[in-house]
Amino acid sequence: MKAIMIMGPQGSGKGTQAELIAKKLDLFHFDTGQYLRAILYDPAPKNDKIIQRERKLNEAGMLSTPSWVLKIVIRAVKEMVVLKKGVVFSGSPRTFYEAFGYKEGESSKNKIGLTDILNKYYDKKNVFIFILDIPLKESIKRISARLSCSVCGSPFMAQKYKLESCPFCGGKIIRRKDDNIKSIMERLNEYNNRTKPIFAELKKRKYKIFKIDGAPAPYKIHKTIIGKVK
Repeated sequence: MKAIMIMGPQGSGKGTQAELIAKKLDLFHFDTGQYLRAILYDPAPKNDKIIQRERKLNEAGMLSTPSWVLKIVIRAVKEMVVLKKGVVFSGSPRTFYEAFGYKEGESSKNKIGLTDILNKYYDKKNVFIFILDIPLKESIKRISARLSCSVCGSPFMAQKYKLESCPFCGGKIIRRKDDNIKSIMERLNEYNNRTKPIFAELKKRKYKIFKIDGAPAPYKIHKTIIGKVK
């Protein structure tokens, strides 16, 4: 079984590539952002103080509390292992804590992060990490034009598609609440300050890391990624 992480700034095409890879290699696509939003906007626990806290962070364009996210992701990984299913992540890990179970500069003793869980259940040799690299201007442009299905989460670009309903499931086409310029810039700052530091530690731990140009057409990027995994 393989475990693949697709990382990169907002708008780099993580979700698109993860979905293509999942279909090609018969993996489960774990879209962390979509999974968390389903929890945050479930009406049942809306009065829960933790849910309220995380919703505020989400709508402000800030990253969710790492310890909360890590617990949820680890639980999901264990469920996939029971099903004997490989996984491709789009959106995990987003912080040093999520990746390694401790904050940068702290002691790593007895700390467990997502990378440790993947090593345990999938074996390190089967863990692949891809970083999609795009310029800041392109990231802002893509996010500003991004729409998605309110039901299945399928992405669409506003300038390419004039849709009122999803062609796949019939759901309503919407713009995410946090896809405004203020939140976009906040999320990009979060990526630079909290996600990028993960890369150096991953290299130090000798993971298979590949930096990919995220500008070409999705099918070209997909072909490059599949070539590295196989």
